[in-house]
Amino acid sequence: MTMTIEEAQKEVDNWIKTIGVRYFSELTNMTILTEEVGELARIMARTYGDQSFKKSDLEKNLGDEMADVLWVLLCLANQTGIDLTEAFRKNLEKKTNRDKDRHINNDKLK
Repeated sequence: MTMTIEEAQKEVDNWIKTIGVRYFSELTNMTILTEEVGELARIMARTYGDQSFKKSDLEKNLGDEMADVLWVLLCLANQTGIDLTEAFRKNLEKKTNRDKDRHINNDKLK
């Protein structure tokens, strides 16, 4: 199933309003986002880094952890009136203008 960022924001908003009762506060969601990023980091460190898996980590799924991060980010965007499609377009344009020569001229990347 293909989904745009706009559609994802609408899906999350609909889910919150029909199943989730209401959004948590922005501050609570920011804290949850931090927690979810930490869970993602834990799996990354064990999958690609030097740490070994603990028994409790073996059930974790990298894609699911990434989706948890995205979910809370979409919640925060909805709550604060951010159109993430437009914000992402502007961010990509900013990065392109700023870094158009930077990376290609970086000897560390060759």
